[in-house]
Amino acid sequence: MADRKAARRDAVAQFIDDWARERPELDTTPLEVLARLHRSFLRYNTKLIASIERHGLSVAGFDVLTALRRSGAPYRLTAGQLADQGLVSSAGVTLRIDRLEKDGLIVRERDDDDRRVVYSRLTDEGLAKVDEVFTEHLDNERRMLGELSPAECRQLSRLLRKLEDSILGSDAPDEAAS
Repeated sequence: MADRKAARRDAVAQFIDDWARERPELDTTPLEVLARLHRSFLRYNTKLIASIERHGLSVAGFDVLTALRRSGAPYRLTAGQLADQGLVSSAGVTLRIDRLEKDGLIVRERDDDDRRVVYSRLTDEGLAKVDEVFTEHLDNERRMLGELSPAECRQLSRLLRKLEDSILGSDAPDEAAS
């Protein structure tokens, strides 16, 4: 455990120490938070991708499946609705839908009242797949948070929300005007 803590300290703490030596007049406090957040995200993302790819899915495809699953029965949304939820373009969603349809996890179907509207709907196989992978995904995330207490998880969640709000509100006046 002491070795793991020392290794964790070395990564960010070392370059903070380096900056303190090279540019002692600079306040590197933001690095202590944001560099650790970035490094944590990179490690999280690596584990996330590996877990999802073991099931023959991409993270993008998994995002579509989970959006459809969260929508509730009959588990269908339009490409526009999926794009809004995934923060990607409709063209990006179409590529994801094509792949998932080819794999038999979703089907496209036209709206009964307006034939111009096309929905993507989970198949029974897609529903089973997303339920299996999402359950594993939560177990994986639970393991990653294993050294934090439930209270620490809640506190960290609140702080990360506050951080996100702070980042969103940090636009410089000249950036906001453009």
